[in-house]
Amino acid sequence: MVLQNSSCKLKTRKKKKYIKLTIWLVIDIAVAAAVFTLLLYKPARYAPLDTAGTEQQGRVNQYLTYLSSELYNGVQLGEPFELVIIEQGVNETTANWSAESEGIGFYAPAVLFIPGSIVLMGTANVKGAEFVATIVIEPMIDEKGLLNLHVAKMKIGAINITPLAKLVAERMYQRWLKEVSVDVENLRTQIAASLLSERSFEPVFKVDDKKVRLEKIVVTKSKLTARLIPAS
Repeated sequence: MVLQNSSCKLKTRKKKKYIKLTIWLVIDIAVAAAVFTLLLYKPARYAPLDTAGTEQQGRVNQYLTYLSSELYNGVQLGEPFELVIIEQGVNETTANWSAESEGIGFYAPAVLFIPGSIVLMGTANVKGAEFVATIVIEPMIDEKGLLNLHVAKMKIGAINITPLAKLVAERMYQRWLKEVSVDVENLRTQIAASLLSERSFEPVFKVDDKKVRLEKIVVTKSKLTARLIPAS
């Protein structure tokens, strides 16, 4: 009788253990499936332009040429002026952009101007799996006139990875400074430092033989307005 009771108890314990393992396995699978589904999520506002259409119509170079002309003409006047950048024009300019880094391909970019923010979106291809990456940038000019391209949010699909992405970006920036000889005064370097490491910089650049300063930047729906003034 004692042996039978012991045997029953052992079977009961094994059964409970098996049930617990099964439950945890189901939970793990459900969580993994949910995460993967969130990663594959495609935001409704992500609508990259048809690259074939922009290539055929030649609209990419046209808008860039127009913008360069507006900037050049404004600088030559030697007075404060505003440069208006249209969302549609930016998307036409970047429609055929693509890049690859460490086996990860990036393509089909889309740019959105929303009040106070610039939203950059694109498709990342990782070993055949495609994910939509989203970066929200809030450009700010402080009381000292320094520009900071604050990265407010980074997402893969529907998952917010901002804290992790900022930690990785800071480490990348520090390693970049140690391993590569860079001119920290170069405008491109300063922009990269601001995006990767929250570094503010003086927004002054040359157009031919003249310098201009970005005094104010305002982002509204579908439009970015930059106020530029002569800089000595």
